[in-house]
Amino acid sequence: MVTRDPDSIGALPGSGREWLDRLGSALTGIKGFARRKPLGMAGAVVLVAMVFVAIFAPLLAPRDPYDTDAVNSRYLPPGRTMLLGGDIVGRDAMSRLIYGTRISLTVGLTSVFIGLAIGSLAGTSSAYFGGKFDLAMQRIIDGLMAFPALILALAVMAVLGSSINNVIAALVVVFVPGITRIIRSQVLSIKEMDYVLAARAVGAGPWRIIFRHIFPNIFATLLVLATITLGWAIVVEASLSFLGVGVPPDIPSWGSMLSGAAQTYIRTAPWLIIGPGVAIALAVFSVNLFGDALRDVLDPRLRGTGGT
Repeated sequence: MVTRDPDSIGALPGSGREWLDRLGSALTGIKGFARRKPLGMAGAVVLVAMVFVAIFAPLLAPRDPYDTDAVNSRYLPPGRTMLLGGDIVGRDAMSRLIYGTRISLTVGLTSVFIGLAIGSLAGTSSAYFGGKFDLAMQRIIDGLMAFPALILALAVMAVLGSSINNVIAALVVVFVPGITRIIRSQVLSIKEMDYVLAARAVGAGPWRIIFRHIFPNIFATLLVLATITLGWAIVVEASLSFLGVGVPPDIPSWGSMLSGAAQTYIRTAPWLIIGPGVAIALAVFSVNLFGDALRDVLDPRLRGTGGT
C-alpha cells in the first residue's frame, strides 16, 4: 500500500493548495496594479460595479422600467417615491437608468468582442500573407476609414433598421477598420522575428504560426484595444439612441433617455438629463483610465519608464 505525505498532497496538480497559491498570486498582482496605477484601479472598480448593476438589475431597480403613470408621475421631481424623478410618461428614471446599464454593456462588450475577433484575424492574415491579398484588404479598409465613424454607423442603421442587434452590427462595421490597421502594423514586425522564421523553417503551416506564435504576442495589444474601444462603443450607442436610430424608444438605454424631449427636459425637468449624462461620462472615463493603465503595464516599450 502506497502512502503519501500529507504535506505533499496539497502540492499535487489541481489540488486546493495550488488554487490557493494561484489566488494569492492574482491578489498580489491586483495589489501591485492598484499601487502602481491607482487611477486605473479606480476605473476597474467602476467597471466591475457596472457589471454588477447590469447583472442584478431586476433586484436593484426599485420599479418596473416600463410602468407608466402619466397622471401622477409625469415630470415628477426627485424624491422618496422616485429617486431620480419621473419622465415624460411617468416612468421611473432610476429604474430605466439601472436597466440602461445592461443595454450599454451588452452592446459595448458584444460589438467589441466581435470587432476584435474580425479585425485581429483580418489584420493578421493581411500582414502575414501580404501580396495582392494585403493590397486588396487594405484598400477595403481605406474605403471604410474614409467615412467618419458616426456617419458610417448612421448609414448602416438606416439600411438595417432600429434594433439592438443592428446597433451591434453597425458598431462592428465601425470598429473593424481601425482594429485591422493597428493589428496589421503589429504583425508586420512580429512575423520577421526569429521564432516565427524558425517555425516556418521547420515546416509549420501559416495558420499554425498565426495562432500559436503570432496571436499570443499581440494579446496585450488586443486587451488594451478592447478597453479603449469599449468606451467608444458606449458613446456611439448612446449617440445613435439619442438620434433615434439606435435601440427602440421603449427599451431603456442611456442614449434614449437623453433623446427626443431633451430640450423639454432642460426647461421642464432638468434633473432627467443628469442621471444618464453622468452615467455615460463616468463609464467612458473609467474605461479610458483602465485602458491607459493596462497599456502602460503591458506595453514592453514603456517598461522601465514612467509608465510603470
